[in-house]
Amino acid sequence: MSVVRIEDLTVAYDDKPVLWDIDLEISSNSITAIVGPNGAGKSTLLKCILNFVKPLSGKVSFFDKPLKNSLDKIAYVPQHSSVNWDFPISVFDVVLMGRYSGIKLFKRINKEEKEKAMNALSEMNLLDLKDRQISELSGGQKQRVFIARALCKQADLLIMDEPLAGVDKTSEKIIMDKMKTLKEEGKTIICVHHDLNTLKQYFDHIVLINRIVVASGKIDEILTKENIEKAYSEVIYE
Repeated sequence: MSVVRIEDLTVAYDDKPVLWDIDLEISSNSITAIVGPNGAGKSTLLKCILNFVKPLSGKVSFFDKPLKNSLDKIAYVPQHSSVNWDFPISVFDVVLMGRYSGIKLFKRINKEEKEKAMNALSEMNLLDLKDRQISELSGGQKQRVFIARALCKQADLLIMDEPLAGVDKTSEKIIMDKMKTLKEEGKTIICVHHDLNTLKQYFDHIVLINRIVVASGKIDEILTKENIEKAYSEVIYE
């Protein structure tokens, strides 16, 4: 079963193609890496399927439904550099934001919702930091906070933009151990990833992209020297 289905997706910035005629399916209950060189359109792909960026053409569905009908099943972890870390808010309050979409308008946050936030903090080894301002955290701790926020939503699909970029080894292990646990629970995870050396260690599916989809599928079948060289070469359009 496909959790995400993308058909004929094309994106351009100022008439310059960023993604070209993308056809892609993401398998359910998988940990999929989106991999390619700088400027290949990896982050744009995530932003486009989540409707942060408008495509020139194409169709995207989640769980065989449009995005607007699947929002409660999806959690997104943005790229570290896109977050305003100086905003005066505590770790606990950031994580609690993961519950807002499940709380009816004007309804007060109850004890049960707060317990879910505490559980998410515990899963990311952040309980001792819950009252800290996010600006006081290390890079790895900040990333874990936003993953905890995604966990707090209890979504079926986690979409993460470079969750391991700039994190220490301790945070990397905590994050990827949790991703494996989520897969065992039947969840699906999609990550933009940059380290070719850890692909087989952390992921079971891969999408190699360089403005077009070069190859996608099970990592043992797709991660070949030929496909890597093809993905990291320049894409020429007719």
